[in-house]
Amino acid sequence: MAGDWMTSRRLINVRVQGIRYEAEDIFTFELRPAEDTALPSFTAGAHTEILMQDGLERSYSLVNPQHETHRYVVAVARDPQSRGGSKFMCDTLRPGQELQITAPSNDFELDESAAETILIAGGIGITPIWSMLQRLQQINRSWKLFYTARTRKRAAFLAEILEVQSRHPGRVHIAFDQEPQAAGLNLETIVREQPPGAHFYACGPAGLLKAFEMATASLDPATVHVERFASEQAPAPGGFEVTLAKSRRTFLIPVNKTILEVLLSEGVEVSRSCMEGVCGTCETPVLEGIPDHRDSVLSRREREANKMMMICCSGSKTSKLVLDL
Repeated sequence: MAGDWMTSRRLINVRVQGIRYEAEDIFTFELRPAEDTALPSFTAGAHTEILMQDGLERSYSLVNPQHETHRYVVAVARDPQSRGGSKFMCDTLRPGQELQITAPSNDFELDESAAETILIAGGIGITPIWSMLQRLQQINRSWKLFYTARTRKRAAFLAEILEVQSRHPGRVHIAFDQEPQAAGLNLETIVREQPPGAHFYACGPAGLLKAFEMATASLDPATVHVERFASEQAPAPGGFEVTLAKSRRTFLIPVNKTILEVLLSEGVEVSRSCMEGVCGTCETPVLEGIPDHRDSVLSRREREANKMMMICCSGSKTSKLVLDL
């Protein structure tokens, strides 16, 4: 099944055109097509999967303007607790090297029809937000940006954002949590002061997103958009059976393993990236059984429908699941 999976999605050969120091422990990578062709188009908030060594894959938001088809730019924060992705990007990758990536997809799409758009970013969560801000400027829509980082030295795209701030007084608000006389973002106040019908977008660390969700709890869910880089929950325990409807194979999922881990160990290749339920890459249709949802992608309504699940982290509330694989 490995070959079928790899050919079911479009892989693109790219070359690392350049690597730039963006902020403390943050680097941007400019990727250009290895062949003399245009790259697939994308929309603000989109991400691409980068294929790395030893079968590792990671998802990174595209930070450049969406009208560019000659390059993709991603920003990566070097994580001391890296499980391999940021370590590969920041320590191993060099200009001139070739990579395979997927065509961009977007689970964090910008609603360009909104009368007012509020962008909230924490740390490296600025990556999809920066692309959105550039797009909103291009199409002349009303927006505000609230950006928080630990210090100025750790704020990616700070020079560019300050330049935008100089051109649009009152629209850009920046807070540094660990600097003298620091004042963090008061998300309850920020949300309360926006006009009815405004759309809110947030990306950043778990604490920021939890506060954001509390502040927006009373709003229309269609106007609240979140993108996570890490899961808030531990994977569901095993102890159940999974049957793959297409191949008619059945597997016992041990208590200490996820569905995805078992399938990969048995040679069943499944599209995946983050391995912790935040990117949506391993979304799988459920034909029978009730999943124990542990992802950060599906909405409450989608979870209650029990038609899809993220097999990298979710388990089963029933003794058996049948998946459309």
